[in-house]
Amino acid sequence: MYQALVIDKDETGYRASIKQLDDDNLPEGDVTVRVDYSTINYKDGLAITGKSPVVRKFPLVAGIDFAGTVESSSHAAWKPGDKVVLNGWGVGETHSGGLAQRARVRGDWLVALPSRLTTRQAMAVGTAGYTAMLCVMALQGHGLTPASGDILVTGANGGVGSVAVALLSKLGFRVIASTGRTHEAEALKALGAAEVIDRAELSAPGKPLAKERWAGVVDSVGSHTLANACAGTKYRGAVAACGLAQGMDFPGSVAPFILRGVTLYGIDSVMAPKALREQAWARLAQDLDLAKLDSLVHEIPLAGAIAAGADILAGKVRGRLVVNVNA
Repeated sequence: MYQALVIDKDETGYRASIKQLDDDNLPEGDVTVRVDYSTINYKDGLAITGKSPVVRKFPLVAGIDFAGTVESSSHAAWKPGDKVVLNGWGVGETHSGGLAQRARVRGDWLVALPSRLTTRQAMAVGTAGYTAMLCVMALQGHGLTPASGDILVTGANGGVGSVAVALLSKLGFRVIASTGRTHEAEALKALGAAEVIDRAELSAPGKPLAKERWAGVVDSVGSHTLANACAGTKYRGAVAACGLAQGMDFPGSVAPFILRGVTLYGIDSVMAPKALREQAWARLAQDLDLAKLDSLVHEIPLAGAIAAGADILAGKVRGRLVVNVNA
């Protein structure tokens, strides 16, 4: 038997609950993992609360991430005892996920845990931090360097934003952090932000083109914030968009793209190819200050994950929530 956070929907409605399951409830897959830690991302919050149709099969174990140890495997790449991490691939959406003490998945979805990281640190990173790394890689791949100019990070107190601030500052970039919680500015500066601005500067309808303020952007917010971030990007700069906390719409203009040559990169973490995932995790192990990472972590037991799902949507969570599924 193992514990899991199960999402169910039937004639009585939508609900999330902690249940005891047996192995017959494990889904199809060629690798079974003993899960050490999972995490709560924004998408997990949507799934747990039912605020968005993230879960598309019921009943289903929630959790788009996990890190743990292989128990059994018929996949050539994995053997019992291997430390692994998983992000995305529809896990926690159409395939039972990581908010459980055990998980069974396709071996092709797994990435070897870098030796420098513990399973707890891997889930302190989670999909949010892994997505932040993909954004940073896109900006660097565009050719941006610290000499190019400032980098704006929106939603800076959230999971993606906080890790992006820590990564970019360690890489030598001057970071402007945008947040709705300016009273937590000192925490963002401790992560490496050089400047903190109120999200209100970006969240309302703006001009098609604004003053050139930053060379690059990591945006997890979308809507007017993304449009204004693009409008303020310097000539031939780049914007990496990965989230929709403000909204899925993009009420912007083509002006930044055709008059300033700005590039907008869409960052998908769910179906990213394995080689890119492995590169991102290797970079995280190398480029992320683990002391700063630890300062972002708030650990909760599996029983606390349901309430945490609502909290993350309400903007009450700073940094990263790590779920100890065995606590």
